[in-house]
Amino acid sequence: MKEYEYKVSAAGRINLIGEHIDYCGGKVMPAALSLKNTVYIRPNGTNKINLSWTTLPDKVTLDIDKLDSYKGLKYGNYQAGAALMWQRAGHKIVGCDMLQDCTVPFGSGLSSSAAIEVSTIAALATLAGEPLNKADIALKAQQAEREYAGVNCGIMDQYASACGKKESVMLLDCNTLQCEYLPLRLGDYSLVITNCNKPHSLIESKYNERREETDRALDMLQQRIEINFLADLSLSQFRTYGTVLPNVLKKRVEHIVTESERVRVATLALKAGNIEMLGGLLNKSHASLRDNYEVTGREPDALVAAAQAQSCCIGSRLIGGGFGGCTISLVKSNSIDEFKEFTYNNYLKATGYKAEFYNTEISDGIVISKL
Repeated sequence: MKEYEYKVSAAGRINLIGEHIDYCGGKVMPAALSLKNTVYIRPNGTNKINLSWTTLPDKVTLDIDKLDSYKGLKYGNYQAGAALMWQRAGHKIVGCDMLQDCTVPFGSGLSSSAAIEVSTIAALATLAGEPLNKADIALKAQQAEREYAGVNCGIMDQYASACGKKESVMLLDCNTLQCEYLPLRLGDYSLVITNCNKPHSLIESKYNERREETDRALDMLQQRIEINFLADLSLSQFRTYGTVLPNVLKKRVEHIVTESERVRVATLALKAGNIEMLGGLLNKSHASLRDNYEVTGREPDALVAAAQAQSCCIGSRLIGGGFGGCTISLVKSNSIDEFKEFTYNNYLKATGYKAEFYNTEISDGIVISKL
């Protein structure tokens, strides 16, 4: 790649715990992965952004003066949206050639879209000679996801993709963006990421519907109690005021409130090195996502059931937007091969899909190299 000037990457992410509460003003616990989107970039002296991919034969040219006109692209729409939001924020876009190399599996729940958006903005800023503000890049990338791609997401994915640190999870307050880095010391256990390989799309799924439900629930609760976000609601307040909600909305809020509490306890468990407690919280999180938030589905439930059936696994749950994608499991490090074999066979028998396991590490977010 010597013909390019810079190599700029941003990470996919897992979320240890705190699912679907980032857009409800809560705290989450994501980590950046060594699975990344990498952008090789060079100036081309034109008013165009030329996109190509290592994994696709497609080539796409974006006119820098018409970045708002590419929402319908099959490939290149995320890059166009990211560039547009960066441009609208007053930043200079330099005409360039971009080669994109993505190792984050698409549709996996590991935030390939955030990695693409964040790395694209970071590459454009680097080429223009601008100092990098990783948090600001994350916010503009989130704006691209919401306003351009049409997914009404919270800030967690883009923030983790931009600001993650090697061997650490982030305790991120999605309201204030205050972030504490916690060392991820799992002792005798390892994290195993498994893809259920059921095709899904957040836009086509009920992700935005859940957003609307939580917004409605917040409006109703604010008639009774002074809160700014659903995650502000304590368990005792939920028991008192949740009775005003229709049953479906009550279930959604119960997940938000209990998941927020699980994040609090998980923080204590990590700091104390109590990995068994953390595993139990993962199991409870999945049960709530299944029963209260109703975002799992037959395949993720079967994958989690296969994992939880094994004594070497102390916790397993769906991560990401839901309706497909990946699970994370806490597994005895000396039993990983047996875990994978049992999970693969039982999941295949239950669903007909072949589970896929990813070898990845907790990594840094944005990484820039001059070539």
